[in-house]
Amino acid sequence: MQPAADSERVPSGRSLAPRTEGRTPTSLSAFVADARRWSTFTILVLGAGLIWTLRSAVPAGATTGGLTPSPRVGFAAPDFTLDLLGGVQVTLSELRGKAVVVNLWATWCPPCRAEMPALQRIYAANGSRGLEILAVNTTFQDSEGGAAAFVDEFGLTFPVALDRDGEASRAYQLRALPTTFFIDRSGVIRTVVLGGPMSETTIQTIVEELLAEE
Repeated sequence: MQPAADSERVPSGRSLAPRTEGRTPTSLSAFVADARRWSTFTILVLGAGLIWTLRSAVPAGATTGGLTPSPRVGFAAPDFTLDLLGGVQVTLSELRGKAVVVNLWATWCPPCRAEMPALQRIYAANGSRGLEILAVNTTFQDSEGGAAAFVDEFGLTFPVALDRDGEASRAYQLRALPTTFFIDRSGVIRTVVLGGPMSETTIQTIVEELLAEE
């Protein structure tokens, strides 16, 4: 019986693998083998990477407090104007020339209560050296009466601001209570501490660094 017409026999000893004798290299292989082309390609890739890095870098002014306010280390502290307990107002940018500690807090926050006495002692010891502490009560999720009672309870003498509508908290992208921003004399954020309570030693160490800069 003869095999079907559409079948094909493979001679004994013949390989099924495709023959490659005499074939020219693929274009990719030829490109890689050409040292001059490969070097040019490498230089172009490195150059493109350098350009992208430079274009995506933070502008120099943004890291010196000049151009882009942002609640991040190395950027200008976002400005705000808030009422203080007692009726007067405070504007953060008007405190330039001082080292400023902005502490966002609430009366119902246990870590806030735990670290407030340390902040008061630091303020009492360093206020005359150019330190200002601005305690921003998140009044939109607290109460003004509660904040006033808190100040009396702890005998606080530094300014306590009322963030009634949450504007300052949004500007500083508040994610945890307490959150503390240490700002240098030029208005640039130097340290951010999320959560607490901070120890008195930690606060004093950061404050000393800020006060030492003229």
